[in-house]
This record gives sequence, C-alpha cells and structure tokens, in this order.
Amino acid sequence: MPAADVITVAPAAGGQASMEDADPITTEVVRQGLIAVADQMKLALQRTAFSPIIYDMIDFACGLFDRDVKLLAQARTLPAFLGTLGFCVEAALRRLGGREQLEPGDVIWSTAGYDNGCHPQDAVIIVPAFLDADLVGYSVIKAHQSDIAAIDVYPLNTTDVFQEGVIFPAVRLYRGGELQQDMYRTILANTRYPEALEGDMNAQITATRLGAASLSRLVEKHGREVFAASVERMFAHGEAIVRSRLQAIPDGRYVATCSMDDDGIGTDMVVYDVALEVHGSDVVVDFSEAPPVRPGPINCPLPAVVASSRIAVYALAGVDEPPNEGHFRPIATRVRRGSMFCPEPPAPIFVYGWASDMAVEGLQAAVADVMPESVAAGSGGDLCGVGWWGEYRDGTPWSIGPDHPVGQGATHDADGAHCLFILPLSGLQVTSLEVVELSAPLIVERYELAPDSAGAGRCRGGLGVDVDFRLLEDAYFNCIVERTKSPGWGLAGGHEARPNHCALEYPDGTTEPVAKVTRMLLAEGTRVLLRTGGGGGFGPPSERPVEKIMEDIREGVITPAEARRHYPQLGAEGPSIP
Repeated sequence: MPAADVITVAPAAGGQASMEDADPITTEVVRQGLIAVADQMKLALQRTAFSPIIYDMIDFACGLFDRDVKLLAQARTLPAFLGTLGFCVEAALRRLGGREQLEPGDVIWSTAGYDNGCHPQDAVIIVPAFLDADLVGYSVIKAHQSDIAAIDVYPLNTTDVFQEGVIFPAVRLYRGGELQQDMYRTILANTRYPEALEGDMNAQITATRLGAASLSRLVEKHGREVFAASVERMFAHGEAIVRSRLQAIPDGRYVATCSMDDDGIGTDMVVYDVALEVHGSDVVVDFSEAPPVRPGPINCPLPAVVASSRIAVYALAGVDEPPNEGHFRPIATRVRRGSMFCPEPPAPIFVYGWASDMAVEGLQAAVADVMPESVAAGSGGDLCGVGWWGEYRDGTPWSIGPDHPVGQGATHDADGAHCLFILPLSGLQVTSLEVVELSAPLIVERYELAPDSAGAGRCRGGLGVDVDFRLLEDAYFNCIVERTKSPGWGLAGGHEARPNHCALEYPDGTTEPVAKVTRMLLAEGTRVLLRTGGGGGFGPPSERPVEKIMEDIREGVITPAEARRHYPQLGAEGPSIP
C-alpha cells in the first residue's frame, strides 16, 4: 500500500506545565474532584432528559478537557465514546476559527459525523469554561438523540452521509449567553420528534454548563499553577499505570480476523484483519489492512476507530479507573485512508461502531495464546437492536429502539456472565420493560435467560436472552442484528455458543428471519422474536466438574439432554437429577 495512505494517530506527549512541585495529595484531590464533576454531569443529564435512550439506557458520554484539549476526566458511561470527545472539541475549534473565537456563555452544537466519530444522532454539546475571561477548558457531552431528520429514524441501508441526518458542523446555539433563535428553530424543524429533541437537547446543555462551571470553580479553588501541575502529575501517573500493565504482554504482532454478516446493502460477509503490535510498553492497534470503503453504512470514521483502540488496550491492560489523557499515551492507532476504518465523505457511516466494536473483542482472541489468563472467550458480540416507530391512532408520533444484552465469554477460571452488553457498550443498561411498553404500542410477552445458549467448557459461557414482542398497532420496524453467522467462539478447547437470531411471526402464523431491516411496515399482532447469542466456553468441557454441571442443570442454564451431549463425564444417561 502507498505509505502516504497510512496514518498513525497517537496522543501528544507531556504538556508545558511542570509537575515537579505538584503535591501528591493535592493531585489526588484534583483528580477526584474532576471525576466527581464528570459524574455530576452524568447524573444531571439522566435526571432531566426526555428520552429513555438517554435517561434509562445511558447512551451518552460526559467529559472534561483542559484548554489544550487533553482529557481531564470522563464519567463511567459508554466506553465506545472513550477518547472521541477530544476529537469533537478539536473539530469544533477548527470550524470556528480557533479557541480565540470563543467567549463566555457560548454553547456549541454539532452533529457532524466525521468530526465527532459517530452518526448524527450522537449529537455533541460543547461549553467552554472560563475563569476571569481566560479559557481554562471545555465541558463536553455526546448523547444519542431520537431523530435528526435522517432518511429514516434509524436507517441501516444508507449509501451516503447525507441520508443519515442533518449535519450541523459545530454551530453556536448560544453566543455569549444569547440563544440564537434562528439556529434553535432550524434544529427543531429538522426532527420527527421536536418535543423529545428539545427536551433532550436542553438537558444536555444544562448538564454541560454545569460541568463547565464546576471546572472553573475547581481551577479557581486550587489556583491555575497548582491545578496545571497537579494535572500533569495526574497524566504521568495514568501513563505509568498503563505502561506497567502493558509490559506483561510479550512483544510481537497479534492478528485477529473479524467478520460482519454484511454491510447493509449487499449480502456478502465482510471479513477484515486487525492487529495489535507490542513493543515494550508501547502498542499500536493496526486497522490498515481493512477492506476498502464499503457501499453500505458500516464504515467507521477515524475518531471511533481510535476509541476502539483505546478500549481494547485498556481492557487488555486490566485498568479499572476513570481515564484521563495520560492513560492513552502508550496507545497508537494505524489506519489507511480510503478504507472501511478511515472513510472520507460522503461515504455512509450510520452503523459506524459495529465493525470496530467486533475488532475490540477479536483482539482478545488474538492474544489468547500468550495471555490465556487475561482474556475471555467470544461473547454474543452485538447489541441486537430492534426498534419501532409510527403514530398512535390519535396522530401522536412515537418511537422506541431498545438494545439487548448477550452472554459473555468464559475466562480460564470463571464462567461467563449472563445477559450483559458487549465490552465497548458495557455502560449501557437494559431498558426497563415498563418504559418500553409505555413508550410504544406493544407488549413484551417474554424476556428470559435462554437455556442452552452458552458454549460448553471447563468454564462455560454466559446465557443470552429470549425476547418476544407483540405489536398492538401497525408500525414501522427497524432491526440490526449482527453476528448471526459468527457465534461467540470458545478458547482453549471450549465450545462456541449459539449465534444471534431474529424472526418475525406474522398474524397468520408464518415466520420470516430478519437481520438488517429499515422501515418495514408490520401489521398489528405481528410478533418480533429476538434470540441473543451466548458466550463461548473456556477449556475442554470434559474438565468441568460434575457438580458444576449438575448445578447448571438445576438452575436451568442447560437442559439435561444438552448437558449429556457436551459433557462426556456425565455418561450416556447421566446421574439422576434432583
């Protein structure tokens, strides 16, 4: 490949401020204060948002940055946005002509997918933080809005970015504290659900303003010099933690082969390699061998690819603390221009996260031979999202689109967890069934753990779920269920799990499998039958203790017939089951 087409993205090294005089206790007070502000932003948004996808599912991220756009703290929300918020700020500054153009009271709104590393529905609010008229940092929230006037509420068959929603390229919603009425009206005119968008947008603004004000007070409390020195020491500590963990990975290049069922337009599987290169405590996550830009919307813009690199390495390093810029310094990302992982406008990107999310899990399998005690077998590997929208009989518009958990893969010494979201989206919560039924004319007839969905092994995988919905009125249906052809894999002799599956059962009793569907009109009484995948097993099933198998049978994790099929130590008939 031409060298000019390959790009390597790495965080900047240490800043200008000296950390030599930073007191360690003060540094920890500053660090915990920043984390507390980010968490406060999270709670403020949850408690004031209008839409379940924000207040119930937690499909958002909150972060604080210094004036040089270095991450100070990010709340524990959606890992898939890890590190993308800085790209949002940098792009906004380029659009607006630099930070010198900002003033107190500004509120910036952006739905530019290539800037923000997402589809337009993941809208961004940025509020600059000032102290005595001096810029000290930025407060940022990215949150999934219900609708930004795409060709469909959640289109999975787009062929260019212009079909995916209205692009607001870092525009001022407030200038110097004054609401820009023309822009505000324009935003609300470009949505199918103006009441929800207005409520969620204002909740997002309020929470981001709170973050900016709290950041300014924190700088004022400690003083600019002490704050800057403490932040540099905080960054250095975060970097040291990650580097110390990465040194446990043997040097080398580890390749994972990943796949998606299709790109939303064609029917062929999309297969791609991603690699992890380890050199001491420096790592490069290499996406440069990816296929060219796809005609369907699975292309992933650069900020989201960088975020996936950070999630993968963060998980392999076993770091369990809120991140800051220092944690990312050992991690670089390599991509190739014009590929699926570095597209350029107007290539479609609506389903931007699926391919990179699968790469995160694939990298665990790639290092399994050299780090068998640090990785898990494959999970169900998808969000299994289904959604409906339409109008009630009185003309009121409605929309709901819950995602669903899957079984997690087993590790060398533990069974996989049941019913959890995949790693890059592990901050999500299951939308309560009551909220689903209150938000749409449908009934949830079944929501239960699925026996026999996990992979067998010395340690078995976790269970997926069986979910049945029944429509009470006619509605449009959107669906994205991936990994129907690639079940959660086993490791070290463990068995694979069941794959994801979705089907429609029509009022006349006929059924039809579905996977990626956009704007499909379903009649009242149609049932959607969703079966999410389980997690793979770890180690030979023949090594699983009989007492654990019997416990799984008693608890309904596995049926007696399946247990006898996978575990030879039970014998042909198996022991009596109490």
